[in-house]
Amino acid sequence: MMAGAAEDSRALFGVAVRAALEAWPALQIAVENGFGGVHSQEKAEWLGGAVEEYFFRNADLELDEVEDFLGELMTNEFDTVVEDGSLPQVSQQLQTMFHHFQRGDRAALKEMASLITQRKCKVTATALTTARETDEDDDANSVEEMEVKGVAATNDGAATDGVCPQPGPDSQTIKEEEIVEDGWTIVRRRK
Repeated sequence: MMAGAAEDSRALFGVAVRAALEAWPALQIAVENGFGGVHSQEKAEWLGGAVEEYFFRNADLELDEVEDFLGELMTNEFDTVVEDGSLPQVSQQLQTMFHHFQRGDRAALKEMASLITQRKCKVTATALTTARETDEDDDANSVEEMEVKGVAATNDGAATDGVCPQPGPDSQTIKEEEIVEDGWTIVRRRK
């Protein structure tokens, strides 16, 4: 019984790790733009297992060790230097998940994975809005409409097509100006 629960927790940790990595804009941009070559998507999937394994082999990791490891993987596998300030955030998420795993707190792990997935959906809608703005920056009216649509899609769920889970009643409303500012991620390719 105990071994089964431990395996279950380990699987849950793996799911949470992959959720965090999939929601990481720097990694998504690297994959979408093929910075890792023709196998960028496979590399992103492999990354989840590599990160998971790294935590299991090193029980008491410091935050900067996790950051260095993730940064090295991005540089080596995707030829990308992450300079958008997201490395410490993602590393902190992963470390927190591992602490939940070590304590056997499966409920907390599930909740973290679920929250990250919900947030990813919001970010995706935000990123789409921002990308569309740059195409149509000569037409101010359509930009404003686009921003409002972006907010509607992320808040009430009416404009989403069932891909994103519905945010709970306590989720914060995104202000229009935040979409423009927060939608940008700076990822530079290594020279």
